[in-house]
Amino acid sequence: MLPEIVGMDIFVVFIVILAFTYYVLFLSRKAKNGVPPEWPFVGMLPSLFIHFNDLYDTISRILIECGGTFIVKGLPQPTVLTSDPTNVEYILTTKFSSFPKGPGFRSAFTDLFGDGLFNVDGEPWIQQRKASVVQLNSVSSLTYVLKSVQESLLQNLIPILDNTVSTGSAMDLQDIFFRFTFDNICKFAFGVEMGCLSPSLPAIPFVKAFDDAVEASCSRFTTPISFRKIMRCLGLGIDAKLQSALKTIDQFVMEIVSSRREELGIAKNRMSDSRADLLSIFMKSPDKNGVPYSDTFLRGICLSFILAGSDTTSVALSWFFWLLLQHSHVEENILKEIHRILKDRPAHVKPGDPVCFSREELKEMHYLHACLSETMRLYPPVPLGRKEAIEDEVLPDGTPMKKGTAIMYVTYAMGRMESIWGSDCMEFKPKRWLNDEGAFVNQSVYRYPVFHGGPRMCLGRDFAYLQMKHIAASILYRYKLRLVNEGEEVKYKVGGLTLFMKNGLPVTVQSRVTEQSRYYSV
Repeated sequence: MLPEIVGMDIFVVFIVILAFTYYVLFLSRKAKNGVPPEWPFVGMLPSLFIHFNDLYDTISRILIECGGTFIVKGLPQPTVLTSDPTNVEYILTTKFSSFPKGPGFRSAFTDLFGDGLFNVDGEPWIQQRKASVVQLNSVSSLTYVLKSVQESLLQNLIPILDNTVSTGSAMDLQDIFFRFTFDNICKFAFGVEMGCLSPSLPAIPFVKAFDDAVEASCSRFTTPISFRKIMRCLGLGIDAKLQSALKTIDQFVMEIVSSRREELGIAKNRMSDSRADLLSIFMKSPDKNGVPYSDTFLRGICLSFILAGSDTTSVALSWFFWLLLQHSHVEENILKEIHRILKDRPAHVKPGDPVCFSREELKEMHYLHACLSETMRLYPPVPLGRKEAIEDEVLPDGTPMKKGTAIMYVTYAMGRMESIWGSDCMEFKPKRWLNDEGAFVNQSVYRYPVFHGGPRMCLGRDFAYLQMKHIAASILYRYKLRLVNEGEEVKYKVGGLTLFMKNGLPVTVQSRVTEQSRYYSV
């Protein structure tokens, strides 16, 4: 009996080795055509998992080799990846109604964002979009945002940087930017001072919970539902992590909503106009039926704006400074632009004086605007966008899509396509965004979908540029930064919605006051 068992084991091992060898040889030949190797039952997942740490670069290479589009096999939901601008225009504009975010996306994020703007389609999205456009485009909102940024710069960020100069210590610039933008978007969304940039740089439970909730929600796209159910029953896995994070988030948000209702006196019809934050504005503005928005709705829309206004802006600024510190001539050109604008002020600004830029002055910073745009071309804050076909479709490049198929336009890959940006697409060249007179020129949103495009074009684009330009100009005017690990490769983090640097951005900070005078002759 024992020899038979041993013989059977050897036979099984032999079959496994033979099958493995066959698939490796077969799949290796197939992979040469640009398509990732496809394994039985699990599709392309093993091939992509091997390259998980540089996933977006791997996807970019595949898309380039495949001509801009390929079908991923092995994910819980059929998925198409594309970097073709004609496909992007088709799904974002031409057939917008046929490619909503879809039930797959809503299912992944409904626990976190509920029926907030980030997570809805159809009529709920239309109504929220209209209400948000009115609020965000108001003069009071723009004034509120600019004032908030200026106050945070002078009261929080500058003192921290000054302290770093005096101590000579290094700091994680990505962490500082995240704290700054998170503070500001929470102030804009909730009217609450989070204190992320207090001198001690404290840990904020809500920040950690929000980050965990986003990461756990993203994991649902690649985790089979059956596996999640089993882990949920055991109190383990991503759903358990998400539920724990949501408790912290809900406690924080709902306490603010409750106290704000009481403060505004809504129950007693005592409407106060003293607050200009998003939560207060929506509380004072009933829906299309004249009914006050529910607490659940207010929670969802505020969390949606926090996601859009903190992670993305801080990520863009981090990659901007990383690229800038490797291109000294670009930094020099930005400084010349800043000082040329300061010279045009009626009152001369002395070196070292506090400087806050007006909205009009920020608009005049065309070269800085180009630098930020070029940064986001190479390192888009959101590396890919996701839609879902609600009917059978054929993309403009001929790719067929069945109803229920997810399609992701890979913004990260699009910035690396010679067919879109030319043979110098991998170079950091801000001048590609300027005309002969030095004025900034926008590119087609379908070649550059960093802020999406079509009816769902990002509402906060102008806010984002306003904030980024003010932060970047204020820091560069005052300080000279140096990379701690100069020459070391900086890697991005995979697994969330945004392109965070995996290990942060450690820098040292020096005062630039002693060299300010040389720019006044510009």
